Amino acid sequence: MPRRSRRRERELAQEGRYACGECGEEIVVPIDVSAGAEQSYVEDCPVCCRPHRIHVELDADGSARVWAEPE
Repeated sequence: MPRRSRRRERELAQEGRYACGECGEEIVVPIDVSAGAEQSYVEDCPVCCRPHRIHVELDADGSARVWAEPE
C-alpha cells in the first residue's frame, strides 16, 4: 500500500458506524487509517455492553466500510 501524507490521512474517513446486533443502537467508532486497510478488533457496545467483533475495510479512495458481529 502506498504511503499517504499526513494531510491525505486527515481527509480519509475518521469515523464509521454500525448497528449493534443486540440492542439495535447505531454506534460510532473512530477509524485509525494507520492501522491498515483491513482491521478487526473486539469492542463492547457502549449502550448494552455486549461484545462485538468490529470489522473495518478502507477503500483506495479513503472511504470506510464498518460492520460488526456479536462475539
